[in-house]
Amino acid sequence: MASTFKTNPYYLHELLKDCSTGVLQLPDFQRSWVWDEDRIKSLIASVSRAFPVGALMTLETGGDVDFKPRPIEGAPESARMVTPRSLLLDGQQRMTSLYQVTLRRQVVETITPKKKRVRRWFYIDIKKALDPSVDREEAIVGVPEDKIIRENFGREVKLDLSTSEHEFEALHYPVSMVFAWDDWQKLFIEHSMKKGDFAEKWDVIRRFKEEVIDNFVKYQVPVITLDRSTSKEAVCVVFEKVNTGGKPLDAFELVTAMYAADGHELRKDWYGDGKTNGGRHGRFATFLKLTDSEKGILAEVGNTDFLQVISLFHTREKRWLAEAEGKQGRDLPQVTGNRQALLNLPLEAYKKYEAQAERGFLTAAKFLHMLHIYRIFDLPYQSQIIPLAAILADIGDAWEHEAVRARLVQWYWNGVFGELYGSAVDTRISRDFTEVPAWATGKMNVVPSTISEAVFRPDRLKTMRMRLSAAYKGVNALLMKEGAQDFRSGQKFDHTVFFGENVDIHHIFPQAWCEARGIKREVYDSIINKTPLSYRTNRIIGGDAPSSYLAKLEAGNAATPPISPTNLDAYLASHLIEPSLIRADRFEAFMADRQAKLLGLIEKAMGKQSYRGDVPEEGIDDERDDDGIEAEMTITAQ
Repeated sequence: MASTFKTNPYYLHELLKDCSTGVLQLPDFQRSWVWDEDRIKSLIASVSRAFPVGALMTLETGGDVDFKPRPIEGAPESARMVTPRSLLLDGQQRMTSLYQVTLRRQVVETITPKKKRVRRWFYIDIKKALDPSVDREEAIVGVPEDKIIRENFGREVKLDLSTSEHEFEALHYPVSMVFAWDDWQKLFIEHSMKKGDFAEKWDVIRRFKEEVIDNFVKYQVPVITLDRSTSKEAVCVVFEKVNTGGKPLDAFELVTAMYAADGHELRKDWYGDGKTNGGRHGRFATFLKLTDSEKGILAEVGNTDFLQVISLFHTREKRWLAEAEGKQGRDLPQVTGNRQALLNLPLEAYKKYEAQAERGFLTAAKFLHMLHIYRIFDLPYQSQIIPLAAILADIGDAWEHEAVRARLVQWYWNGVFGELYGSAVDTRISRDFTEVPAWATGKMNVVPSTISEAVFRPDRLKTMRMRLSAAYKGVNALLMKEGAQDFRSGQKFDHTVFFGENVDIHHIFPQAWCEARGIKREVYDSIINKTPLSYRTNRIIGGDAPSSYLAKLEAGNAATPPISPTNLDAYLASHLIEPSLIRADRFEAFMADRQAKLLGLIEKAMGKQSYRGDVPEEGIDDERDDDGIEAEMTITAQ
């Protein structure tokens, strides 16, 4: 039987133009565009270096398969009037992102790692893009709608790109012009001639065109085209495969293949032999696994996470050697654990650092337990385990000293409450590995950037409503670490109580009580009105007013002995709850009081004050997962 598909390379520019005109559209069942700012930057960086970003898959229209089409998000209204030649089955997120930042030439609506909906223009920092010592992602800049980056809470302008003249002076190239070099170049020459610095800048501009812009212009994407004779059943099967099981080879698989050529079985290191040896993955999954827990806190540490830690040590060693040779600036290799570094990781480096890296991860589990983080479900950021393990592997037994441990704890909570580990965190991981060990052990007093950059705003407590929020999970852990006692039993939530009593986060003023009084969900559902409680205690609370369920606890029953008011008040206070306010069912006063107390707890953990100024944080809070965001965007697009 003849093949029903063909594979051809297509120029990226042509594909994007087809998206704009409607020649290439989506089947209407496709998900909407939900990519965040950091993933967009990463994609731009990859194309700018001519790195592959994966193949597309399309279906020719006009056959038996008759899916309703829709243009990609942001395409002109005229695209809806066009009968598409092909439908994009796989690659929508990549193509929409690239279309939005290039041909569309309008501000891009996206999501920050802090789940803020924002509007962004994207630029390439020309000097950084030409500096081989700088990670290309650092050269991709997202700026607000007014094209001005401000810092120090709006008091200082860090970067002003609000006019083309300012763009030229700052040597920042708009990504929206990557396919319009001649137009940009003409304006740049006119500007630089007037300024008298044409000769000084032209070599840089010429190099940028050759080394970066030409990569966009010449970029080709492999496209697998299913012809119009393909059956609906076959299309659906293929679509399912490419969207679930058919992921491209990751770095671990590629490194495995490279090491195999040298006779080393990397996969066996990680997964074991499938019999008596469960491998490193098995050791991580079971380490500090508590009796009532299915798996340990390290169970979702990935094989590439492990390689990242080794890469950080290896690249740092290379940098130190280069410094010893007198090299400086762009001649110094980066300290990094990014994908490219993993692919360049020699076997001898892996063997040199694997045992140290493993000890780092095992110590990280102990550290997290110390913070009362026992379950993967309650882990603020999975990605933050990577620098944590690397730092602990580096400092060794020093973490057992109280002063060192206090600094590590401060760094960890700044990452959590600053919400700095949301996505695309390779650069932050590298900085933390470079900065934190020397600071934590007192060898240097320069505060790590994760601490100096972290900002927490008091109003953020009001918008923490979902368990997906790292800061939400952080508050829960802090309360348990500070000695919160169960309302019913008076027990503190160490790991034996945590699992034995099935502890979870529950409402203080019950949902039913709030709903009956017309209190909005976004108000009563915030972390301010929630606290860790055992399942049995929550059953007693039910939907009653606090004054009512506190009276029940004091009276006791056949299964629960009475609790004295004095003891119960002490239990409430351990949760930063003012007893007099909830005994009087004073919801608003309780919310204000507890917000202030939780804020104090967070400030103590971060070792710094929250931001008390009046400059609002950019963007709109969006405490939803990707499915929630997608649902709204789909409705909006229709």
